[in-house]
Amino acid sequence: MANQSTLSLLLVAALAAGSAQAADISVEAGSSSESTTTLRAGAQWAFDSQWYATETGHLSGYWDLGYTYWDGDDASSNHSVSFSPVLVYEFAGESVKPYLEFGIGAAVFSSTELEDQRLGSAFQFEDRLGVGLRFGDQHDLGLRVYHYSNAGIKDPNDGVENVTLRYRLSF
Repeated sequence: MANQSTLSLLLVAALAAGSAQAADISVEAGSSSESTTTLRAGAQWAFDSQWYATETGHLSGYWDLGYTYWDGDDASSNHSVSFSPVLVYEFAGESVKPYLEFGIGAAVFSSTELEDQRLGSAFQFEDRLGVGLRFGDQHDLGLRVYHYSNAGIKDPNDGVENVTLRYRLSF
């Protein structure tokens, strides 16, 4: 029941974040610290603001809603849904703009086991760091590192890391 409530809250927050504008879409493929293959699909809604704009670049961000499929070797496959605000520092450039990103959000897993890791609870915090290149106004290619943990809310709290290659298309 708690998993359904948390998932419902994540979906309501995502709908509220994106109700006024079209969503960008992204796809990711990667591997976890447990040698699990991951496939992720996401939708993003840009913040309406930019901060600290200089000749070097500016700070902005977006809301990210994602679904990840975790394909395990030794255990059954897992699924997660996540929602996170993400801050992005985009460097100035003409047609190619490098960026750095950081976010902390929430995720809900379908199972508390992922290979040999015991997550302790279906609810996990999702921390991310990313780097990438934005090509023109529509295309984005990046590398992300995720960390999932329940922050000690419930034992065990093994946590898991995931590294992905991401492509994002903006509309």
